[in-house]
Amino acid sequence: MSILESKDLAADAVRVYQEGDFESAARLFGDAASAFQAQDKALDAAEMKNNQSVALLRGGNAQGSFDVAQGTAEIFSAAGDFRREGMAWGNQATAFEALGRMEDAISSYRQAVAAFEKVGEDQLRASVLQAVAGIQLRRGKIMEALLSMQIGLAGVKQPTFKQKILLILLRFRA
Repeated sequence: MSILESKDLAADAVRVYQEGDFESAARLFGDAASAFQAQDKALDAAEMKNNQSVALLRGGNAQGSFDVAQGTAEIFSAAGDFRREGMAWGNQATAFEALGRMEDAISSYRQAVAAFEKVGEDQLRASVLQAVAGIQLRRGKIMEALLSMQIGLAGVKQPTFKQKILLILLRFRA
């Protein structure tokens, strides 16, 4: 299979995903990952595995999502692609969360935060810390959740309207 054919396969997977057929999208992303891997395109293969992980999770297969995401963050890290490393850690964390493994989810989310900090992705960092705060709130750890939210928002250079409201509310807590 040529690179062009692999990219066409990936584009088909994206189209099917956007149509809501997550099972077929996961299969196509997996096929694209295998095709890229056969062409020694490790970063493209890891990207397709991450997409497959998201499709599997959206389709209700949390364990499959976790299994597919395993190892992709390390591939991106080794290549110095910290943005995609953060995304991969986030995908793994979301799968952990769906599996009920909250400590593992928090740990993976923190890995995502570290990767996003390396490339100045303040909005993504804030989103990840918001997910951590959500887990902490569900576990009754209100002060930890507030701290996670505050830390996440502290690094945002241009907060959204919603983030500005949260910052105001967090100031009242202090």
